[in-house]
Amino acid sequence: MPTPSKIVCVGRNYVAHAREMGNDVPKEPLLFLKPPSAIIREGESIVLHPVSTHIEFEGEIAVVMGARLSKAGSEAEARAAIGGVVALNDVTARDLQRNDGQWARAKGLDTFCPLGPVAPVPADLETIQLVTRVNGQVVQEATGADMVFKIPFLLHYISQYLTLEPGDLVATGTPAGTRKLEPGDVVEVELVGLSRVSNPVVAPS
Repeated sequence: MPTPSKIVCVGRNYVAHAREMGNDVPKEPLLFLKPPSAIIREGESIVLHPVSTHIEFEGEIAVVMGARLSKAGSEAEARAAIGGVVALNDVTARDLQRNDGQWARAKGLDTFCPLGPVAPVPADLETIQLVTRVNGQVVQEATGADMVFKIPFLLHYISQYLTLEPGDLVATGTPAGTRKLEPGDVVEVELVGLSRVSNPVVAPS
């Protein structure tokens, strides 16, 4: 897939993850951006940058826009603009996230957005099954049905504020089960039967 113009992400979109972070579920979608420079692909290394002492994985269901979407009039219009789905790892420097108050550093460091291959859009977005593994052990499991704000609603909502261009990514939040990464770990995020990305974790050179 080509490099997106932007990566729009949704925070605290699973009840259990919001609670494990000590937060309430937001009344409206909590949006932030990751820069395209953070993208890596299958087999490339997630770097534990020395600016942080606590970096975590966040497996996510992401969608790729297939058409331009601006101020969508309905969730159906937003749903029709999806071009594909993709496994995404929203790697996060948790200490920077807590300290900064806004998340540009915590979410935007180089190598902090592993992406799998784009897969066709399934008929039912709520049946997409997300599984995250670290060193072969399952650490996160969820489906699209578990989200607080479902995918068509999110795209409709985002399009009221930001124009989504073809190729743009929307990451829909992570379920419970995130934890600190260590050098030598291998993180795999899979949308079962659809898209998968696996990346080794390394200390900075």
